[in-house]
Amino acid sequence: MEKGKMTKIALALIVVLMVGMLAGCGGGGGNKSSNVEDKDELIVATAYDAKSLDPHAVNDVASSNVMLQIYDTLVTIDGDGNINPSVAETFEQVDEVTYKFTLKKGIKFHNGEEMKAEDVKFSIERAANSPAIAHIFGDIDTESFEIADDYTISFKLNNPNTGFLSSLAHTGGSILNQKAVEAEGDNYGMKPVGTGPFKFVNWAKGDRVELEKFADYHGDEPKFSKMVIRVIPEPTNRTIELESGGVDVAYEITTNDISRIEENEDLQLSRMIDNQIQYLGFNNQKEPFNDIKVRQAISYAIDTTSVVETVWRGVGKVAEGPMAPNVKYADHSIEVHEYNVEKAKELLAEAGYPDGFKTKLWTNEKQERVDMATIIQSQLKEVGIDVDIEILEWGAYLDSLSKGEQDMFIIGWTCQTADPDLALYGPLSQETLGAGANFSFFIDDEVNDLLIKGRRIEDSPEREAIYKKIQNRVVEQAPWVFLSNGEAVVGSAKYVKNLELTPFGYHPLFKIYFE
Repeated sequence: MEKGKMTKIALALIVVLMVGMLAGCGGGGGNKSSNVEDKDELIVATAYDAKSLDPHAVNDVASSNVMLQIYDTLVTIDGDGNINPSVAETFEQVDEVTYKFTLKKGIKFHNGEEMKAEDVKFSIERAANSPAIAHIFGDIDTESFEIADDYTISFKLNNPNTGFLSSLAHTGGSILNQKAVEAEGDNYGMKPVGTGPFKFVNWAKGDRVELEKFADYHGDEPKFSKMVIRVIPEPTNRTIELESGGVDVAYEITTNDISRIEENEDLQLSRMIDNQIQYLGFNNQKEPFNDIKVRQAISYAIDTTSVVETVWRGVGKVAEGPMAPNVKYADHSIEVHEYNVEKAKELLAEAGYPDGFKTKLWTNEKQERVDMATIIQSQLKEVGIDVDIEILEWGAYLDSLSKGEQDMFIIGWTCQTADPDLALYGPLSQETLGAGANFSFFIDDEVNDLLIKGRRIEDSPEREAIYKKIQNRVVEQAPWVFLSNGEAVVGSAKYVKNLELTPFGYHPLFKIYFE
């Protein structure tokens, strides 16, 4: 054979081999409809790894997003705030402090055991004693449990709590298998056992959580067998993975990438205003932030509209106060501190800081928070406050905040029910300093008394007035600067159907199907 012909044949073979190699680099599914018939795995990109998969050990959205696929609760709550049965077949509020539940029969845990009333007692009692979620379940009288039979249980609260039933839909109300928890001990958060549609397979910390369909699930059978939740912190990398078919769903699409997804005929974008508020918090127990005039001065010194519009560019909205606008009793007429540099300088001088001071501002690695921190740093420089920004990894960030080591910090709080109690009690109550969600270590007797009173009375004009009074008092005391209200922005392949977003920060991925 002639040398030229051999060369052409060799080149042709190389091209064929390269095309074959490239076709094999799709990264787990691709986003073309031709693959849908055989697709049996959902791959989701998320920004943060879970801290734990023990629902009584943590209270963060990243962990809840995974746990929602693994566990069930006694009741669920829909986007309109309606409470519906889950593993409870029926539920009843017997009197103002007593609740009775009749359980569905035959529900299996992932280890094969049947869920019974003893497991419910164990789980709810454990939740009540958990420092991470005591602000949600601490009102439960742990001596009051009565088990009539394997499927009937009742218990009491120490005090009336209007939002309690909806709180049971929080992931902290998940039902655990007592035997599994006791067998794993402190390691249970790495080997969870629930009754949900997907069961735990593996967790490579910082990389991915792998789940598989639970064959004995009591509800509607999922339409796919495997779920992988990948941790991809860099937002553009999440978008690239979605475009290339490496993932089917990508959380937290940033403003930089929205148009890329909208203009891609193989992709789709889902959006929903959620129940989150992003805020700049002060450690109210540390100088100089223990002085209300300093906190108010910083509130005046920050142009929140500029911060939010520059960073978020049409995602979410400028915060109106300490509560997300869709939460019951949010006060839309509240008057927050408006941008006023001269007023800020005046208050700093009155507080003894005419030339400002040096301080640190913490945030985690979320790009929008880093960007907000940078703008805030620049704006505070105008009133003499020299800000050093420190960026921490998510898990270390939460741990450090709970210890009270921070000066200023940026974080979000999501109301994971529709009730104002959960929106405000966690981040503002004296009972939740550090270990709960009060990372600003805010102590105000008036707010605390109103928070307690608000959860004790039934929904009424009086209850609404209490929560509006709380919101106005918080604005006055300025433990935070209210920055933005959140919006879930999720990208997915066009073949992903029934992606159901919720305003609570976590989403039921098990309802998805491919078409």
